[in-house]
Amino acid sequence: MRATNLTLLTDLYELTMMQGYFKNPTNQTVIFDMFYRVNPCGGSFAITAGLEQMIEYIENLHFETEDIDYLRSLNIFEEDFLEYLSTFRFTGDIYAIPEGTVVFPREPLVKVIAPIMEAQLVETAILNIINHQSLIATKAARVCYAARGDGIMEFGLRRAQGPDAGIYGARAAVIGGCAGTSNVLTGQMFNVPVLGTHAHSWIMSFPDEYTAFKTYAKMYPNSCTLLVDTYDVLKSGVPNAIRVFEEMREEGIKLTHYGIRIDSGDLAYLSKEAYKMLAAAGFDDATISASSDLDEYLIDSLKTQDAKINSWGVGTNLITSSDNPAFGGVYKLAAVKDAGSSTFTPKIKLSENTEKVTNPGDKTVYRIYSKSTGKIKADLICMADEVFDPEETMIIFDPSDTWKKTKVLGGTYELRELLVPVIREGKRVYTSPEVMELREYCKKEQNTLWDESRRLVNPQKVYVDLSQKLYDIKKNLLEEMSEKALD
Repeated sequence: MRATNLTLLTDLYELTMMQGYFKNPTNQTVIFDMFYRVNPCGGSFAITAGLEQMIEYIENLHFETEDIDYLRSLNIFEEDFLEYLSTFRFTGDIYAIPEGTVVFPREPLVKVIAPIMEAQLVETAILNIINHQSLIATKAARVCYAARGDGIMEFGLRRAQGPDAGIYGARAAVIGGCAGTSNVLTGQMFNVPVLGTHAHSWIMSFPDEYTAFKTYAKMYPNSCTLLVDTYDVLKSGVPNAIRVFEEMREEGIKLTHYGIRIDSGDLAYLSKEAYKMLAAAGFDDATISASSDLDEYLIDSLKTQDAKINSWGVGTNLITSSDNPAFGGVYKLAAVKDAGSSTFTPKIKLSENTEKVTNPGDKTVYRIYSKSTGKIKADLICMADEVFDPEETMIIFDPSDTWKKTKVLGGTYELRELLVPVIREGKRVYTSPEVMELREYCKKEQNTLWDESRRLVNPQKVYVDLSQKLYDIKKNLLEEMSEKALD
């Protein structure tokens, strides 16, 4: 993305609105929040990802001569506006929740504070980048949880919706917990492990399966995983693999990273029978890897059946998040500050659908942890200027069912502000960790969830509450808007 100018990666109406603001100047500074409403994949949380690419996009935001020429050819933009675009740069501030963080519905993942034209232009690209990677990171976290500590290899490039989805989806999958990817370009770009074995075509190109295995083992003795289901797993594939492993052992080759891969059939039955055969031959430490349209539910089922699989290759269902192919993040105006004013005026979006009513104002998010367990008690969306003392008792309540209240005793909890500055006056002020560092951070983040909130089916909800101050502002705005509607 560093080499690509994505300025025109936007919806046309962002540019037509920009021209409208340009022709009717208000000199407003605004706040937009990017958030999502429903957890993907039926889970109780999401993993945010894509921040580094979002920052690169903002840093490289400018209109080239050919961009201006193209916009001129549309015959809907006036010359003075096009002249303004020719020197355009983003000058605002952006706050975001770091990549790999566990997040929940309705809390701002990204907060943009900028002149209204600038804040409007960046909407589409921010949503595109954060939505996609957050979706895949979340799916990967679920798949890795189902594997209960076994390694997951992401290998969905050939099924991804295009090169960018394959590259950045693999990046997000590693953040979410995958041990590596088959995508070599992702490995080069982000310094993550690249993994892989061989295809059925390798076996079929030789006179027989044994010769194919033997040739492969000679080439890669320290990384010898043999695909055993080209012809018959138990009658041909595993016996031939064992024969090759025995010959390697007799030749004094130390068997370290070795094993078999099964890509079809009843994976539970075949893996258990294959393990018996390998163990009887003295290869009980061989890796048994499985692929074949896996997802978190099938992996969980196979683990429940005590399948003897300890490495998993997950492709299509991960890279496309096949059961939930869109993250659903939105970008909504939250506050406006007129020229000459020192304070932001909260703004609210109403809707016939209650869940689409927005939270107004300049906000931030605090996470409340139990001191005794380190687990998340709740998240609190509040006004950015609010200050809380963890030594004081806090009353938090459900913003929908306000009678549901919890008392958090002073001294028993810790607070962490989630939103951090990443762009100040158009310049980067945040250094992104390496992808493998984000993977470790994400693993620790998930461990702050209660087990009940991590289960794959019908998980326990994690509460996201509003501070009393924010709740009162929202309530007053709703009442004010309702009364106006009656006039």
